[in-house]
Amino acid sequence: MDNKKSSDYKLGILFIIISAFCFALMNLFIRLSGDVPTLQKCFFRNFFALLVAAGSLIRTKTKFRVGKGNVKYLLIRSIAGGIGMICNFYAVDHLAISDASILNKLSPFFAIVFSYFVLKETADGVEWLSVVIAFVGAMFVVKPSFGLEVIPAAAGVIGGLGAGLAYTFVRKLGMRGENSMIIVAFFSGFTSLMFLPYLILNYKPMTPKQWMFLILTGIAAAGGQIFITKAYAKAPAKEISVYDFSIVLFAAFFGFLFLGQIPDIYSVIGYVIIVGIAVFKWRYMLSKQKKGVS
Repeated sequence: MDNKKSSDYKLGILFIIISAFCFALMNLFIRLSGDVPTLQKCFFRNFFALLVAAGSLIRTKTKFRVGKGNVKYLLIRSIAGGIGMICNFYAVDHLAISDASILNKLSPFFAIVFSYFVLKETADGVEWLSVVIAFVGAMFVVKPSFGLEVIPAAAGVIGGLGAGLAYTFVRKLGMRGENSMIIVAFFSGFTSLMFLPYLILNYKPMTPKQWMFLILTGIAAAGGQIFITKAYAKAPAKEISVYDFSIVLFAAFFGFLFLGQIPDIYSVIGYVIIVGIAVFKWRYMLSKQKKGVS
């Protein structure tokens, strides 16, 4: 690994851990904002994140200029990310935030699948097996049943799928040289417009406390978006995505400290399986790189 690649790799790890901390805070603030409708939460999360992203562009005197041929990729990233966000927010509102977080973090495994089709990044048998094992772990968290109680967990899985597709296109945009802040600003602006009609027709008045938590949600989300975008622009998802699972530790800590949430034994088994296979896959990839296998 040359010096530049090594430096990018280390920066990618740092950025993804900071992103995980920010997104864990975001999930906590979503839950603390109370009975605000999910799509209303989504709008304000993205609107406040847009203000942060726009402020960053203005501060750095970066012109909002999309690279040639990148608009279609930004649209796919934004639509996939928007749908994933709706599902994730719904899961956060109805599950322990550590459960919702681990299901959303199936995204790196979905990214392996989507990277194969979108980026032509090949995966071997061990990587594909890791995807299967991760979904076995997810089943312990989801606890499938024929009742309505499975809906929030299923939404969490779909949220992970949407995030996986979104981050695959973040990676593609990074490879095409798109500015990470442009990606964040475009996503935040597009999804704000996407949720605006619902807000206009179904706005529910909020208390000062709810406003405060939604503002904090937007700030934390902007931080998470900025750093996850920078991370995947620096290194391939299959090399650094394991560090994204630190969100489970952050979320479990916040859930216990602020919400009194304690995951059940089946969820803990699911966490161990998913995080365990992620760590195994990461170590396998490092070993593969050292041996010079392409």
